[in-house]
Amino acid sequence: MELKIGVAELSKALGRSQGIVEKKSTMPILSHVLLEAKKGQLVVSATDLDLAVSSEHDESCEVLKEGALAVSARHLYEIVRALPEQQVTLKRANNNYLEVRSGPSEFRIVGLPAEDFPALPRFEKVTFADVKPDELLEMIERTFFAVSNDETRYNLNGVYFEPGPELLRLVATDGHRLSLSERAVSGTFGLKRGVILPKKGLQELRKLLAEAVEGGEAGGETKLGFVENSAIFHRKGVTLSMRLIEGLFPDYRQVIPKQGEKVVRIGRDRFLETLRRISLLSTDKAHAVKLELSKGTLRVLSQNPDLGEAKEEVPVEYEGEPLKIGFNARYLMDVLAVVKSADVQLELADDLSPGVLRGGDEKDQGFTAVVMPMRI
Repeated sequence: MELKIGVAELSKALGRSQGIVEKKSTMPILSHVLLEAKKGQLVVSATDLDLAVSSEHDESCEVLKEGALAVSARHLYEIVRALPEQQVTLKRANNNYLEVRSGPSEFRIVGLPAEDFPALPRFEKVTFADVKPDELLEMIERTFFAVSNDETRYNLNGVYFEPGPELLRLVATDGHRLSLSERAVSGTFGLKRGVILPKKGLQELRKLLAEAVEGGEAGGETKLGFVENSAIFHRKGVTLSMRLIEGLFPDYRQVIPKQGEKVVRIGRDRFLETLRRISLLSTDKAHAVKLELSKGTLRVLSQNPDLGEAKEEVPVEYEGEPLKIGFNARYLMDVLAVVKSADVQLELADDLSPGVLRGGDEKDQGFTAVVMPMRI
């Protein structure tokens, strides 16, 4: 194997592998990327056996000799990013060494035979649907923060992807809060029921969607499909596949309350800044704040026996009865961070019922967040 390729192009390919390769694995090969020089292009692939990415590079690439080799993903990436010239030559030497040359710099990296690399998934019959990268990225951003980190509740360790005849709905919950985002779509993605996309796979999908948005790629160039127990995302020159989480997602419809009697309209930025300030003195793990609601005013308080207390008043649109309720400030801030409207609407019933947050105008249509209260 021998080829020449632009440093920027190779760096981009290796960068995509960094979140996928296993850093502490009993199988050393899973910390490697597979480099394949064939038909005038370089194919760079990485996998952790549940997740795989493969990208094709023919721009600024000249294949002098076909072949393949697996090398350490992290070390090759760090070397390539530090190279002095814009062009690099990769050559497979004896005993599976990779020679890297750029200008005056030369490196020899220990590699492994390509035959040792796990077989990458092959999907022949995938029903793809076109996706708009900016819209799908926004839906993931608006649900990803609510995914559970508790590995014993594996069916909550991802985002529920539920396509309908006209609507696509993404839902995530960790049992303390829930986030739902829906949009009108035309494709059904070939699914008869919803599936759960894993957290790690979604992290990589976010990066590829962000690349597509930055590159100005439109729907038609970015596609998403499902086959057997895998999801496959494809955009120009890049394919990502992820194994779906097996299990049943809870019935999220039962968690979303009907509109509460007490509806508060509040400026998003002011509410977010107030929560940031007041939570500085809340207890570390619980991030507990108390909201005291009265006509035209919301008072936000926190108390910590070791640090002291904080309080701040925020003007709001509210004409109902007074209410005192506790929340985890971080959960509220996570929601406010993805809302685009200038105002948010907070719907409450009583101090033991969940609060519902929505954006105040059309920018946030289809987005709903539910946060469970805390006893303070």
